[in-house]
Amino acid sequence: MRKIPKATAKRLPLYHRYLRVFKNMGKTRVSSTELSEAVKVESATIRRDFSYFGALGKRGYGYDIDALLDFFGKTLSQDRLTTVALVGVGNLGNALLNYNFKKSNNIRIGAAFDINQDIIGTVHNGVPVYDMKDLTEQLKLMDIEVVILSVPEAVAQDTVPALEQANIKGILNFTPVRLDVPDNIRVQDVDFTNELQTLVYFISTNA
Repeated sequence: MRKIPKATAKRLPLYHRYLRVFKNMGKTRVSSTELSEAVKVESATIRRDFSYFGALGKRGYGYDIDALLDFFGKTLSQDRLTTVALVGVGNLGNALLNYNFKKSNNIRIGAAFDINQDIIGTVHNGVPVYDMKDLTEQLKLMDIEVVILSVPEAVAQDTVPALEQANIKGILNFTPVRLDVPDNIRVQDVDFTNELQTLVYFISTNA
């Protein structure tokens, strides 16, 4: 299988979500045009994305929905539960704990970490909150490979050594800091301010 572009990888969960919608509607197959209208991605792009994974459909027939759901379910690890940890239980961290991936059936926050002694040792929405001093030990104990980082900007980089020692493989970074991490750790940055500024820019240029 060829190397998958990052843009394609980001669209896979979107395809999977809408394929489930089509299945719930009672459909058994779908064309790239129908899927395009649902996900608002050009049909040519969808066909190109799917082509990275081999012959998933047939010309004139479209795509078998059950087959695609099975394929993408395995590709996205939808067939197993993934437990992640939240590092930093501030305002954003609290919101993430309250949400706790309710719309996803394969990901959950299983542990949270903070320095606030008032919440350490408590359980928030079913998630235990641990002391940051125990970060490496607890992550190893729970065999967690992915963390959500929502600590203050000033200490974001300081958390990396502990995460590296815990053999973390991925960080969803909600801080504005571009983290310096070893090559074996993948970072996905989520910057609300940047996304809003980009949106405002496109709106103003279109106007």
